[in-house]
Amino acid sequence: MRVAMRPMSLLESGESTGEVSLGRLLDGEACAAGRSDASPQEVIEALCRGGWPRHLDHPVARCQLLLRAYLQEVARTDIPQMGRTRHEPAGVLRLMASLSRNIATTAGATTLSADIAGDGAPSRKTVADYLGALRRVFVVEDVPAWPTHLTSRATLRSAPKRHLVDPSLAAASLRALPERLWRRPSTLGPMFESLVVRDLRVYAEANDAAVYHYRDSNGHELDAVVQSGDGRWLAVEVKLGAGDRLDEAARSLVRACEQIDTTRVGEPAKKLVITPSGYGYERPDGVTVLPLTALGP
Repeated sequence: MRVAMRPMSLLESGESTGEVSLGRLLDGEACAAGRSDASPQEVIEALCRGGWPRHLDHPVARCQLLLRAYLQEVARTDIPQMGRTRHEPAGVLRLMASLSRNIATTAGATTLSADIAGDGAPSRKTVADYLGALRRVFVVEDVPAWPTHLTSRATLRSAPKRHLVDPSLAAASLRALPERLWRRPSTLGPMFESLVVRDLRVYAEANDAAVYHYRDSNGHELDAVVQSGDGRWLAVEVKLGAGDRLDEAARSLVRACEQIDTTRVGEPAKKLVITPSGYGYERPDGVTVLPLTALGP
């Protein structure tokens, strides 16, 4: 049996209390969590450092230096070992930067190729070949679309969402230290979503579940769907902010769930808005607010 050895989750690195179990959420149990000791700023530091065991005691800047060195070795030596007779390490690194800019989106090979500026940008086919190689060396790990049924005439979007095995690789590729990310919420938001996906994958695997995303042609979407082997599922919206932004996220989550034919897949065990930190609680509208720093398997 092959088991994917993923980077550590926040629970494993000591930055989540683990008091809320993903398995119990799939059972429909109520969520309650006290405010964690970790601040949103510390969560973003953990995002930039990554779940690499030897990085825990190093400053974030040093961790990113090591991660860039790792990506350079991937481009220089690992990609040729995947069977490509010709490749350009610089092209692979430029693709990694493009993936980092497009993290948590459904950008296709054509979009990524167009995003790589300059002479000698790889073609769409070359980008597709590089993406396949990066998956095989466990750097890229996309989230597949959830194959569900809809109540409306909307159609499902089938493109996968772009993610790396750890969002710290994206931060390092873009040289984005925590203080820089705080000044660029349009970049920080998708990277935090990728951090949530990383941890959900770890906890889902421990519960015989898998992680998907949902998007339809009417613009409704779920950042993540966790579905167990017996069909129970969780709807997930990821949100950095609080207050009005939480209300907005909850409304979006409810609208997306209304598009799904629950006569076929059942009602979601929970509708979750996952935040960096804070309290975990049940809202009157049936949405659960859950800090990532309280989540465990």
